[in-house]
Order: sequence, then structure tokens, then C-alpha cells
Amino acid sequence: MAVVGSDNKTTRYSTFVDRFVRYVRSPSTRMAAFAALLSYLSYAYAHGSWANPSLIGVSVFVGVFMPSYAKLSNKADLWASNLFGFVTAGRLGRFIPQYGFNLAVFGIMLWGGALNRDGIASVGGFASAALITTLASQGTQYLGMYLVARGVGDANRNVLVGLAVNIVLASFGTAGIPVAREAFLVVGFGFGAVLFGIGLLSDLRSKLAPQGGIGLFFGTFNPFHNTHLAMVRQAMDERGLDKVVIHPTLVPRIHAEAFRKGELRVGRMQSGFQVYETTDKADMNVDYFPSGRMFLPPETRKVLIELALAEAGLGNRVEVAFSSETYNKKGFQGVIAEIRKANPGARLHGLHGTDIGGMTVRQIYDECGWIYPWRILRRDTVSATAIRGGTKGMTSAVVTEVLEQLTANAPVVAAGGRRFRNDNGVLTEGD
Repeated sequence: MAVVGSDNKTTRYSTFVDRFVRYVRSPSTRMAAFAALLSYLSYAYAHGSWANPSLIGVSVFVGVFMPSYAKLSNKADLWASNLFGFVTAGRLGRFIPQYGFNLAVFGIMLWGGALNRDGIASVGGFASAALITTLASQGTQYLGMYLVARGVGDANRNVLVGLAVNIVLASFGTAGIPVAREAFLVVGFGFGAVLFGIGLLSDLRSKLAPQGGIGLFFGTFNPFHNTHLAMVRQAMDERGLDKVVIHPTLVPRIHAEAFRKGELRVGRMQSGFQVYETTDKADMNVDYFPSGRMFLPPETRKVLIELALAEAGLGNRVEVAFSSETYNKKGFQGVIAEIRKANPGARLHGLHGTDIGGMTVRQIYDECGWIYPWRILRRDTVSATAIRGGTKGMTSAVVTEVLEQLTANAPVVAAGGRRFRNDNGVLTEGD
């Protein structure tokens, strides 16, 4: 129950209580608590340290701070990816702080007598144990998200299973128990080789790509702006592309799942954009809006792309795809399969930036086989977030014209020689 002050406003105390309740109810919090409990039980059993204070302290710390730790790892990955533009850099950006964390954890537990010293020595010492654990952890997380992208399980459950397997293997492996120790070493170094090997191959393909073929350009395009146009032109020139296929995200997968669970809703319309907001069911440890919470309807984003390309004289070399049924069932992976089927034997190049959306798309390209990435480091000041906030001069003239009419809530939008009905931001051609 909220505590109300004399000024009829909720007090800071009640706000704190509400946040604490939401934190406790969060699936991420429960996942962290489970991982902490499993960690304590596994290490206590394998190393015979049930009452060891250092093990208890580390387990409690992991249970409380794991959600925050996961967010920081994601930010480190994004920072390194955007700075260098390489998958390997992003994975190292995530790996280094995680390895530092695991190094501290094993060091504290070894110093506190929670670990079997002979067992730790059998895997190369506590630094080696931390290294192998980090590699295995990153590999299981990557595998879990790979399965989610293909409709197997959900993010929380898959990560939880991966963490559980990794914790049990690490605890028994570092105790020097035969078979468990070998499995710990194989899984750790095996996942590490695969994870960084895939990233390195992707980076090499991006630098050693041959000329010619079809460019793929996926993203939210919310809205399509000047940098998007520049990327299309530059990629076509540098790679000698025959054409580029652009496909906008419909409802981003993270949002589609959150809408299904009742964690998100459309709160209001603003300047033609749908403004998403969280509900009481939302997980407070999840960043639902890494690229903003305002979205033009996908039909409208498609129209803006078409108008911008026609105005730029690129309409005959760039195709705007809109495979809504395929996307809703199989995501961009399904769209890529359709493009391959329609263009057998064609060389595919994947265009992307180095922001969070761009690197997410890059991962999809890498997962779908031999696609040659083409990336551009985002160093300009063009920002879709700023455009949604009303900043001018970052979109082509025709896109600016449509956005102004949407902001005025015009019932009919006319631009580029075409007319559209405006139904709460959804543009449909015709009067």
C-alpha cells in the first residue's frame, strides 16, 4: 500500500517500496537468485565448503548484483563494437570485464578456503579457472540467444539453463573430479574457440569481401534518414552491388514478445508515432527500449523508405521488401531465406551500422551463413532519436514533409506524387 503525504503525493518511501517489490518480482531477479543458490550448493558440495564465509558472501553478491552485472556487460559490448566496428572487439569488450569479475570471485574463494587447492591446480590455477568459466559462460549465453532467435525457448529460460550447466561444470571441474574436469575444459575452450572463431571469420569476411551481388539492409528505419541513404550509396559503390534489398523491422522481436506477455502497451500517439510504455508486468531489469520507445507503424516506415529512395533516384536499384508473414514467423532469418530462394547463387552482402541496432542485425547476418558484412562506423550526428524529438535537417525533403503532416494529424498525407490515408499514423495509399 502506498504511503501518501500531506501534499497528497506519494512519498519517497512508497516509491522505494514499489521499486523493491517490482525488483523482487522480476524474472531476472529470480534467475539471479537461482544462479546464486545453485552456485552455493554446487561449490559447497564439490569442494566441501558448506559453512565457508567467502563462498556464502560471493553467492549472495552474485544473487543481488547479477542483473546489473549483465547490463554492464551489454554496455561494454556495445561500446567496443561502436568504437571499432568489429564483432571480435565487441566480444572482447564483453569478455574482459566478465573475466575480471570471475577472476575476483575465484581469487576470493581460494583465499577464503572455499576451493579445493589441488582441484584448482588441476585446471591450471584460479586464473585459468576464471578464464575457462568466462569462455563457457559467454558461449552458453550466445547459444541460448541463438536458439531464441529460432523460436526455441525464451531469453530468460535459455540463459538460465546455460548458467546452470556452466555453474555445475565449473564447480565440479575445479574440484578436480574426473570426467567433470575434462568436460569443464572442453566446454570452456570449445565454446571460446567457436565464439571468437565465428566473430573473427565475420570480421575477415567484412574486410575481404568480393565485388558484386545483392546488398541486404535491415533495421527499424524509424524513420529513414540521411545516413541510411548515404550507407546505401556508399555500399553500392564500394561493393559494386547489383541491387540492395531493404526490409524494415515490423514489431521488434523483444517488443513482440513483451506485448504478448502484457509487459508493454501502446500508451499514446505523438506526432504520428506510437509511444510504447511498460506495464506493471514488465521486468524492471530489462531494457525494453535500447533504441527508444517511439515507433512509426511499420507500414508508414515502408512508405517513407520508398519515397526517400524515389526522391534520391535510387528506386530502380533498391527494392523495399515487406514480408510481414515471414517476418512475424521467422524474423529476418526467414526473410534472408526467402531472398536466397528468389536469387539462387547470388552473393549476399549485409549492410549495417555499429550502433545497437546495427550490431544486432550483424549477428543475424552471421548466423545465416556466408554473408559478407559491410559496416559503417557511426560517427555522424544524425540521430533517429533526435528526429523523433522534432529535430530538422536529418531526413530527406520528402520524409520531412510526411513527418510534418503526421505531426499535424492530417487525415490525408500527400508527398512525392502519392496520396495516403492517415489512420492513427498508419499510411495506406489512396484517398
